[in-house]
Amino acid sequence: MIFRQLFDSISCTYTYLLGSRPGGEALLIDPVLEKADHYLKLLEELELTLVKAIDTHVHADHITALGVLRDKTHCVTVMGQKSNVDMVSMRVDEGEKIEIENISLDVLYTPGHTSDSYSFTMSDRVFTGDALFIRGTGRTDFQHGDNANAYDSLFNKLLTLPDDTLVYPGHDYKGDTVSTIGEEKAYNPRLQVNSAEQYADIMNNLNLPNPQHMDVAVPANLAIGFSAATPEIQAATISAEDAIKGEMGDTLFVDLREEGERVRDGIIPGSVHLPYQALHDNIRPGGLLAAMAKNPGQRILLYCAFGERSALGLQDMFGAGIKNACHLGGGINDWIKIGGTVDKATSPPPQG
Repeated sequence: MIFRQLFDSISCTYTYLLGSRPGGEALLIDPVLEKADHYLKLLEELELTLVKAIDTHVHADHITALGVLRDKTHCVTVMGQKSNVDMVSMRVDEGEKIEIENISLDVLYTPGHTSDSYSFTMSDRVFTGDALFIRGTGRTDFQHGDNANAYDSLFNKLLTLPDDTLVYPGHDYKGDTVSTIGEEKAYNPRLQVNSAEQYADIMNNLNLPNPQHMDVAVPANLAIGFSAATPEIQAATISAEDAIKGEMGDTLFVDLREEGERVRDGIIPGSVHLPYQALHDNIRPGGLLAAMAKNPGQRILLYCAFGERSALGLQDMFGAGIKNACHLGGGINDWIKIGGTVDKATSPPPQG
């Protein structure tokens, strides 16, 4: 595995790059807008392809790079189910996984610092965002922070991980880079308490100033969705209401979501599954969708969870010269909201 811990000196934010071989897929956790060009250069130097960009929560001290990375690389943006952002490609919740080739992150919901805070674990490490720092913990006095939730996230989730689990936080202000769960249990001053009430007493008396750029960062980070503002994309956006009416002629519905999303949320009846990451190969000459697109009487409709991946995929199809295509605005999320029929998807049998 390729692993890099990257640092933004302005906000003291740690960003994490994880990459795999042989296919060279990569993901980023908590990328910072001002560092986007640096990430892209590093990905190029390491011969990696950015597949997913993840935020642990809506940040108040910097503007996320999720939007610009999505626009420049067509990566999948990922946040937790509890996030109030306008749109991301994929939402995850506790017990689910975020996967790229040869790398899998388990999702933990760890609210307290904010109501939408998540942590991500691997076999030997945990990325804690702002829930747990090295010899500190995330403040709880804004963005629906809650001392009781923070205590529960720390003592009933993060601190139950094995003591030798490496802790990679979202920030550090003293120059430390990594700790372990065992170290934090023993030496973190905010964790030397016997009750949620004692923890709340510590947090209520921190008297910290608001982050310097909070008034700018929070609104910007809530509005990161892809803008399908080009006339060509707008003209090829089909509402869930129109799609459900069935006035679609000969239309092939193509589901771009990952298998776990399909099992969790169901599928549109009759649709075929083509994961977003496989779209490029299938719209090239000789690819499945390229071949299907040669039928002038058939239209291809892409759909995903919320309409972001399908709009990006539609851009790629138009760029490849495939014009008899459209996408479902709002994705299966809107389809379900207005009562569209959904079939149950079953997990594929294990291999081997």
